[in-house]
Amino acid sequence: MRKALPVFYDCHNCPAYCCSYPRIVATPRDIERLARHFDVDAETAKRRLTKKGEEPGEIVLRHKKDEIFGTACRFLDPEARLCTVHSARPGVCRAHPGTHVCGYYTFLMAERRYQRDPEFVAIAYNKPD
Repeated sequence: MRKALPVFYDCHNCPAYCCSYPRIVATPRDIERLARHFDVDAETAKRRLTKKGEEPGEIVLRHKKDEIFGTACRFLDPEARLCTVHSARPGVCRAHPGTHVCGYYTFLMAERRYQRDPEFVAIAYNKPD
């Protein structure tokens, strides 16, 4: 049995930057999980909760307005900054950040120390080219 690596980030100290990613991909399995969570069929969940992505055949979660990032995943609680469907979240969210560190969290904590402001939020803007 492999020993788990320590984790060097705490999502509770982050404004949910990963939820602002414009492409939060949802697989058919993810849509089924969300459908069960909302007690609807998969087609209804797909229609209500997702939209076509940029890549052919890609399905992504819909966004809503967000005070910090402009837009964010529709499932982000704007006050608590936590996922409202955590147990049913897509696989890409379950796997994030994919390592024992989160780059944004590391950057954010450094900025908070530098600014001497434990509430400081460093915002990355997604500006069109």
